Amino acid sequence: MYEMKEEYLIGIEQIDKEHEKLFEIAEKVYQLLQDKFIPDKYDNIRQVLIELREYTIMHFEHEEEYMKSIQYKRMFTQKVEHDAFRKKIEDLEFEKLDEKQEEMIKEILEFLTNWLVHHILETDKLIGQ
Repeated sequence: MYEMKEEYLIGIEQIDKEHEKLFEIAEKVYQLLQDKFIPDKYDNIRQVLIELREYTIMHFEHEEEYMKSIQYKRMFTQKVEHDAFRKKIEDLEFEKLDEKQEEMIKEILEFLTNWLVHHILETDKLIGQ
């Protein structure tokens, strides 16, 4: 369901590859939601959240370094969006995770979907122009 499509390419190879990895993480979340054979998904959700946190920190660093290297005029706006993403991921309540696993997976998936579509198509696309 979640896959990197041509419309999401911004024309900067490293960033495009990293965006592809974000789609792969979103796909893991989606598959976890669909898997009805795992009754307790706590460890799986926690693992994917850790992967998402670590990966986005690295990705945002690379993206911000690139923007700095080309003196990108909208870098401040990008940084604000990146910081909001980091905060959202950090603020996810692990206490809620144990009791409301399906709800948490849906929340993560909705957030990731909105981020991937909005941020890549509307914000990151401008970097490659």
